[in-house]
Amino acid sequence: MPTDIQHLKTIEQRLLWLSHWMIHNANNLRLKEDGLKVGGHQASSASCVSILTALYFATLKPEDRVAVKPHASPIFHAMQYLMGNQDLERMKNFRGFGGVQSYPSRIKDIDDVDFSTGSVGLGVAITTFASLVQDYIQAKKWGKDLPLGRMISLVGDAEMDEGNIYEALQEGWKHDLRNCWWIVDYNRQSLDGVVSEGLWERIIGVFTSFGWDVVKIKYGILQEAAFQNPGGEQLKDWIDACPNQLYCALTYQGGAVWRKRLLDDLGDQGDVSALIDSYSDKELAELMENLGGNCVETMTNVFAAIDHDRPVCFLAYTVKGWGTPLAGHKDNHGGFMNKTQMAAWQKDMGVPEGQEWDKFATVENSTDLQAFLDQVPFFAKGLRRYSDKIIDAPMITVSTDREISTQMAFGKILDEISKSDTELAERILTTSPDVTGTTNLGPWVNRRGLFHRHALEDTFQTEKIPSTQKWAFNKEGQHIELGIAEMNLFLLLGAAGLSHSLFGKRLLPIGTVYDPFVCRGLDALNYACYQDARFMIVGTPSGITLAPEGGAHQSIGTPLIGMSQDGLAAFEPAYMDELSIIMNWAFTYMQKDGEGDPDERTWLRDETGGSVYLRLTTRSIEQPAKRLDDDFKQGTIDGAYWWRKPGPNCELVIAYQGAVAPEALEAAGFLAAQRRDIGVLAVTSADRLNAGWTAAQRDRARGNQNATCHVERLLGDLPKHCAILTVIDGHPATLSWLGAVAGHRTIPLGVEHFGQTGTLQDLYKHYGIDREGIIQQALGALPR
Repeated sequence: MPTDIQHLKTIEQRLLWLSHWMIHNANNLRLKEDGLKVGGHQASSASCVSILTALYFATLKPEDRVAVKPHASPIFHAMQYLMGNQDLERMKNFRGFGGVQSYPSRIKDIDDVDFSTGSVGLGVAITTFASLVQDYIQAKKWGKDLPLGRMISLVGDAEMDEGNIYEALQEGWKHDLRNCWWIVDYNRQSLDGVVSEGLWERIIGVFTSFGWDVVKIKYGILQEAAFQNPGGEQLKDWIDACPNQLYCALTYQGGAVWRKRLLDDLGDQGDVSALIDSYSDKELAELMENLGGNCVETMTNVFAAIDHDRPVCFLAYTVKGWGTPLAGHKDNHGGFMNKTQMAAWQKDMGVPEGQEWDKFATVENSTDLQAFLDQVPFFAKGLRRYSDKIIDAPMITVSTDREISTQMAFGKILDEISKSDTELAERILTTSPDVTGTTNLGPWVNRRGLFHRHALEDTFQTEKIPSTQKWAFNKEGQHIELGIAEMNLFLLLGAAGLSHSLFGKRLLPIGTVYDPFVCRGLDALNYACYQDARFMIVGTPSGITLAPEGGAHQSIGTPLIGMSQDGLAAFEPAYMDELSIIMNWAFTYMQKDGEGDPDERTWLRDETGGSVYLRLTTRSIEQPAKRLDDDFKQGTIDGAYWWRKPGPNCELVIAYQGAVAPEALEAAGFLAAQRRDIGVLAVTSADRLNAGWTAAQRDRARGNQNATCHVERLLGDLPKHCAILTVIDGHPATLSWLGAVAGHRTIPLGVEHFGQTGTLQDLYKHYGIDREGIIQQALGALPR
């Protein structure tokens, strides 16, 4: 056996042991105060240990990026521990507070995680979009020095049931995907049992139809050698015909049962019987478990043979629980070895007692192994978390119409940026799932173009057919057009929003989507935020304000999504000047990466940065006169400002957010004729108000009595008898908490039930958020 293969085999066995000992320690040795099972997926880790060993220690280069399947997390962390990128205390605290995470996490783990995984399927698909983003960057003059890496995913075969994978495959085909590998850990077992027979044929068919190369890796070195002997062809035919469930069951039962079943099925056939008899029971079990994906030498050779940049799907046959007493059992997904089994396996692995955490226990020549590890290309440059300079965001000034919608204003602001020769304009990447024109990205696209690696002409323009939209693709384009799949939108935003960290080149991604369909991509949105990706998502049009479209296109709960989603600052401005201020702030906020100390004005941790969600509308409303005061500007960013400051005897405050501003102001004007001290609070971000309030409360509970947030200062001087009426074109719970800030009665108005078709006036009246509805509710709350 060549020296490198010997080292790889040693590493494989070290990773197998360290990962399983870490899980065993967490479940059977470490004190558990709550008595709950910790878990850890020993069997799912074991099935892919050979794949990961061959990949990381013999194949990868520093520019490559890998999404490791969630249940292989223990192998990944054992690998990082072996290489000095993970510490012993966190390994011992696996799945504990502050310890190694259950699934690889960019934001919670200290080691070199490229892509967080956990929600199955998403870690697979994001590699498609990371490859697309890599191509986008390299095509630009400021990114031409970027070395192209392979975007790789280790995929559990049960993950292939996830629909977002196939949406990503189709999008990759549209964009001529390259430099992307998906390695399917085909152990043929899922959480509840064994996968369907013939799945491999379907996988091959799907991938080839989308232009991928498919490499099927079924046999390991030992099996290939056996097939060359007399009787080998009959043995191979039997393996190929064996059903998944039977292969798993025989694996679990071991060599003697393998022998009996093979001889019973094949009969006395001379050569094949002699071949089987030439192996001891232990050797026969090792032979039958030597599938391609469980053979580090085979996987190393297969990876090395790829000499092109076409996307490749590797279908690697493996045994779930390979190399352990759990191998093959259909219940092994959630199981792990008990103390007796672990003691026997430890003896079998040759690990001395007291050396369980020793990286080089069982290694005869640790000096030679360390020398090998020191020259592994992938780890040679250390941790690969890059950064890029901060892109300056000059103040955006746009002349406004007397009446304009926030969606139209968004388009005008971007168009103004597109005209400029600034680095901000250069680094913005826009994308949309087939709603580019109807979300007002058209002017930006007309000036900045669509991206594709290959130039594609606009036939309508070539044929001189009039059209408002220029639809030509080239390498210089700054808009990536997607099909109607919102999961793909958020996965692309996630990949582009990590460009500074993955590739050392900063992008400022902006995506648009119809606001109700934020929900269709919600899992991928959460996933992108969990990666700490930085992007701007614009949900527009929103609410029942999109009156003629009906309930299927009228969002209700999205303001609550904006409030509850970690890593996302949500805004819903009513006016263009508010939107301009927010977008200018957002371009800087998206680039921040500081410490989490709170701003004592708002009690928000803005220095940590994050992504931004803008909920906009197509309703044109009359714009206010030019506003220059600092309270307005700062209040817009902090989440609210007084449109009309309350008087000392205020009995009612109307707090509104978004498109219902005209109704709120008209109602306040009517009521002010009778109650002059009425106040009007313009809320631009219930999310930021609420986040600051809860943060300030936590700090006061810890003893900091000076912790006071923006909304507490806004409402703190209101008389106790004052009522707060809140109104939003969305769920009323968005603002209903405002009364709790300083103990005021609250009347929350909004939309709680599915929308329907009608005029805006019809629907506002029906749902009680029109002028008259607000007045009626207010009068009911005021003293007679």
